[in-house]
Amino acid sequence: MKIVGFISVLSGLISGCADPQSVPWQRQIDTPCDNKPHCVSTLEQREKYQLAPFMLTPKGTKSWTEIIALAQTLPGAKLVEHDDHYFHIEVRSAVFGFIDDFEVKRHAQQLQVRSISRSGYSDFGVNRKRAQQFRTLLIDQQLIHDTTTSN
Repeated sequence: MKIVGFISVLSGLISGCADPQSVPWQRQIDTPCDNKPHCVSTLEQREKYQLAPFMLTPKGTKSWTEIIALAQTLPGAKLVEHDDHYFHIEVRSAVFGFIDDFEVKRHAQQLQVRSISRSGYSDFGVNRKRAQQFRTLLIDQQLIHDTTTSN
């Protein structure tokens, strides 16, 4: 089992060797995830890439600045772009320094959320965990409804 873990880590390192800074970032919030398991999005229809909706509360519709501030509390987060309806955060991993891109766009009464690794094939669920952590922060501040518990 240790060998499998070592091979997984090694293959992640090898596939992530490209310099993520060498590719200029372009907004991808409205783009579907590719077919690699390193992306999640609220716009996705495919279950393994799909995030549940982030439905704004009345407080949330008036708290864009607070939503941006909460996203910046995610571990390794750095705000690189924002306007009145969109923000982009680069999230750098603590150990290897890989960069993931976390995007949020306000659309009507909900937030569109997309998180993707810039390099490598799999992220071992890191982007989904980050999106869930962001959801929890927003729910705790009553900025979105908890849509994950209703059926």
